[in-house]
Amino acid sequence: MTDKTLDFYFDFGSPTTYLAYTQLPRIAQETGATLRWQPMLLGGVFKATGNVSPVSVPAKGRWMHDDIARWARRWGVPFAFNPHFPINTVTLMRGACGLLMRHPDDFSRYVDAVFHAMWVVPRNLGDAAELAAMLTEAGFDPASFMALVGDAEVKADLVARTEAAVARGVFGAPTCFVGDQQFFGQDRLEFVREALA
Repeated sequence: MTDKTLDFYFDFGSPTTYLAYTQLPRIAQETGATLRWQPMLLGGVFKATGNVSPVSVPAKGRWMHDDIARWARRWGVPFAFNPHFPINTVTLMRGACGLLMRHPDDFSRYVDAVFHAMWVVPRNLGDAAELAAMLTEAGFDPASFMALVGDAEVKADLVARTEAAVARGVFGAPTCFVGDQQFFGQDRLEFVREALA
């Protein structure tokens, strides 16, 4: 029997993860799979695994910039490289964990708003005022959000999720698992689909 669970390990700071986010809900729907969102802190994963961002190699960074644009065109999704990249995403990822824990009905709206603000109409979400404006526009109360991401239980959840990701073999984002099969990168989604089918 095919495993019909799709685990999606993500961090908002990764442009290739944004690309995967635009496709995975549809893939899950078309294959009858359950999509499980797995927030993690990519910086923590890099530190634990000895990995680094591809843009730390200038030639690879230039290539990726063009390749990401190619994938966006192939899938017909909007994309604009964020001029503020890299953005520290710890607050954003705590928000994802906190909403999954306390307000799961608001999670999808939050994810959509953050990815849009990171990679469609790029904003500096590392700036407190910009983050507050984005939250307000998306229907969230910034003060309540900051209380949520400051909660010790929420902070601990992000740490635990990041450690669990590393223990499972995650070394970067986006990473998907179908059962025990691991797939890294937005360019591996057809393999994800095959594993689910």
